[in-house]
Amino acid sequence: MIRFDCHAHVYEQLLPMAGARYVPAEKASLAQWLARQDSAGLAGGVIVQVSFLGTDNSQLLRALAGLDRRRFAGVAVTALDVDEAELQALAESGVTGLRWNLVSGAELPDPAEAAVSRLVALLRDLGMHLEVQLESPRLAGYLPVLAALPVPVVIDHLGLPRAEAAVEPWLDALEALPAREGIHVKISAPYRAAADPRPHLDRLLTLLPRDRFVWGSDWPHTRHEAQARYDGLLAEAAARIDDAAAVRALYRLGID
Repeated sequence: MIRFDCHAHVYEQLLPMAGARYVPAEKASLAQWLARQDSAGLAGGVIVQVSFLGTDNSQLLRALAGLDRRRFAGVAVTALDVDEAELQALAESGVTGLRWNLVSGAELPDPAEAAVSRLVALLRDLGMHLEVQLESPRLAGYLPVLAALPVPVVIDHLGLPRAEAAVEPWLDALEALPAREGIHVKISAPYRAAADPRPHLDRLLTLLPRDRFVWGSDWPHTRHEAQARYDGLLAEAAARIDDAAAVRALYRLGID
């Protein structure tokens, strides 16, 4: 059963950072997202910082400020050298994790470097998780690094599959891991994959317990607004997993 939309973007103003790869034409309001949740019979969700706003999390924080903390949380984006006080303030505002958007050849953070090691330690101390968006071929090589981190790691959008079948680089890497306890997966955004992701979900369910998955709408589907549906993969997820344990562990959400 799926109770939460764990991946949506909310922005009332279009204020792109310099060099943004893509800027949508219209805002994505909190009211619009809440209406879609209601239509889908969901109890709450997670606002994820959208890429074109960079590390300016102010709109995310304003949206969270008016929401029930038992049903809504946020995932922010910061610099690797984020100030400890800023990270603490994010946590106090309902942010439960940070996102690393590493697609399109972005440099992969190295935990052996002091700034990255410090950030991961802060996340651990604050009980926060790390969310990673990375294409399957590069994710395969990076996965052992992520699995060794002392914080939960959420793999975004099913690991952005690239192969037509479930023979997929990052899934092979996941199967080869000696320990997978910290790895979670977000079932979301099938249109961002280069292949039908459903066979990959089949294989993932043989590799991870069903309490390590959450579902996300990826609303408002930036770059894919014309073809995506809010409930993409929701039926498949709802029939096969229960998100209660994962949303409690990752986002501290739940329903009475």
